[in-house]
Amino acid sequence: MKIPNYTLRNNVLIPVVGFGTWQIPNGDTAYQATLDALKAGYRHIDTAAAYGNEESIGRAIKDIQIARKDIFITSKLKAELKGYQTAKDEFQKTIDRLGVEYLDLYLIHAPRPWGSSLPPNAYQEQNNESWRAFVELYHEGKIRSIGVSNFHPNEIHGLVETTGFVPHVDQIYLCPGSLQEETVAYGKEFGMLIEAYSPFATGRLFKNPRIFEIAEQYGKNAGQIAIRWSLQKGHLPLPKSTHAERIGENLNVFDFELSQETMKELDSFAVPR
Repeated sequence: MKIPNYTLRNNVLIPVVGFGTWQIPNGDTAYQATLDALKAGYRHIDTAAAYGNEESIGRAIKDIQIARKDIFITSKLKAELKGYQTAKDEFQKTIDRLGVEYLDLYLIHAPRPWGSSLPPNAYQEQNNESWRAFVELYHEGKIRSIGVSNFHPNEIHGLVETTGFVPHVDQIYLCPGSLQEETVAYGKEFGMLIEAYSPFATGRLFKNPRIFEIAEQYGKNAGQIAIRWSLQKGHLPLPKSTHAERIGENLNVFDFELSQETMKELDSFAVPR
């Protein structure tokens, strides 16, 4: 199966569905899941230093023997590691772990360290310095596109004010019932692609029985409905699974379309916590 592409602001092509690897442990599980994803037709793999699975993902990418230029690889700078030289050093560690010479997309994982009680703007200067390093790595050809994750408009604005460089991508938590309208609108205004991590709300979406009724209506499964919702919004979903059958099913989303009524219902969907 050949997956369509979006075109980033710098004309780099990015497959419209990516394989998410958050919460997939390093070792045989991450290796096999990535291998299964590539065999199923994925050509976009999303990882992060914080996930701890870059080595296994890199091994799968090497073993599948698909040309490097045909696989879009994303990784992320750890949220707690910020600053110009730190970003440069951590980028090198990431590509070493992955066993590649360049990344297709590199993201600042979050505007502040996980669990920090300080407001995001407390880290603005450090984020600006990290972003300055990202821009340099981009211009040096070591990263084909750069962006952020979990950033809101005011945090992105600070990066752009400092460097004059708008991120190509903002990867945020998006799924039916969680729209993040302000951030999505900001991204659209400035030509940023919005990526949707946790398109299944880390599985909580499936606690609402209505999603299965909608799926039956369309002759699809619940995960395919959630992924299709993201695609029709113009987002780039990053579904995660460790089961080969489900990994393949998550790509079977290009032969149907959700009605406007279904889209509106999913917009206001109740996702149990």
